[in-house]
Amino acid sequence: MKMKKLVALIATAAMTMSLTACGGAAEAPAEAPAADTAAETTEAAPAADTAEETTEAADTADIDYGTGEIKVWVADNVVDFTKAQIDKFVGDHSEFSGYTFTVEAVGEGDAAGNMITDVEAGADIYAFAQDQIARLVTAGALEEVAPENIDLVTSQNDAGSVAAATVGSTLYAYPLTSDNGYFLYYDKSVVTDPSTLEGIMADCEAAGKSLYMEINSGWYQTAFFFATGCDLTYDTDDQGNFTKANVTYASDNGLVALKKMIELKESKAFQNGSAIGEATNVAAIVDGTWDSGAAQDLFGDNYACAKLPTFQGADGKSYQMSGFGGFKLLGVKPQEDENKLMVCDAVAAYLAGEEVQLARYNEVGWGPSNINAQQSEAVKSDVALSALAEQLAYTIPQGQYPGDYWGLATSLGDSIISGELTSSSSDDDLMKALQDFQDTCISYAQ
Repeated sequence: MKMKKLVALIATAAMTMSLTACGGAAEAPAEAPAADTAAETTEAAPAADTAEETTEAADTADIDYGTGEIKVWVADNVVDFTKAQIDKFVGDHSEFSGYTFTVEAVGEGDAAGNMITDVEAGADIYAFAQDQIARLVTAGALEEVAPENIDLVTSQNDAGSVAAATVGSTLYAYPLTSDNGYFLYYDKSVVTDPSTLEGIMADCEAAGKSLYMEINSGWYQTAFFFATGCDLTYDTDDQGNFTKANVTYASDNGLVALKKMIELKESKAFQNGSAIGEATNVAAIVDGTWDSGAAQDLFGDNYACAKLPTFQGADGKSYQMSGFGGFKLLGVKPQEDENKLMVCDAVAAYLAGEEVQLARYNEVGWGPSNINAQQSEAVKSDVALSALAEQLAYTIPQGQYPGDYWGLATSLGDSIISGELTSSSSDDDLMKALQDFQDTCISYAQ
């Protein structure tokens, strides 16, 4: 049996071990801070009892994987957690005792930029946001997931996270979370049925309460356009340059979406925004898991969550609101030393496995991508994560977008908020706004 195959068997055993109880209440995940120079270094722990491991995995103890140093980058709030998990894993696998692991605080938003700037000096294992994967592949900063681990990763994680970890037909990363997206928080004493946007608007209007959604945001407004079947994605070349814009906003589908945005804005209940801490007199808000604590404090016993609602289009059809989904991924840098690469693969697979994902949820509240972890009682009882998980089935992973796109999307939303585009505007005027938007999006890739 090849050594790489044996490492994959170790990873399989590690990813399916029973969960060790982990203390700490779940907290809403937050954006990771900028890179921190602080680091924690651990020497590999002594071998532990491996009686529960498979025979094949135990056989790897006779393999000489050599010695070396492995650098790991994760968000600041999981540095200690990650260090402890690596200690545990390596302690159970004495064949890796020749390696020293250094865990450094580099957030998912910064990791890709740092890796691309200097791949050689970058981490051997690192967490990153899914919208950076194409850049990392282009820069040669990501090793493909070991072939022996592909079935394990794809079968144990939800489809959205697997798609986010894939470029073309190649799996390049290990999914860590499915917890970045938006859904509906609402006051169940006001909103009687959260399944339709029209019903939510009517309930809020009747109660004199506000419905918040940030329609001048390129992230949130896709909920309408993707719902009706519009496209807005970009292709890149091997250097990471935008080569093609796939945009179909200037279409009948786009017109339906734009009209619904206008209808929402013209409701007396509408308020533009997405931060519950800044909302007043609110009964419903489109927001993310990072605000779950604030939502619970605000709504108290009436706190409730749901996927985004459907809406009735001007064409008489019903559409499920969609949008972007976001995922945290774990990547392995290509290595000249095959032995070191196998060790990195095994550690990455373990850190992204069911046991550690669930422990990480218990520690810091990150929502698992692992299907079994999602079905645990702890995660299922988290109503915000449950609502997000349901919503992510209707979203697309956020890819790479030109920086100017976000300002352009804000302008489109602002034209509705300011009253430049209204329900009295002709279809020709609305289509012109969509065509201008689409042409500008396309210009970014020319």
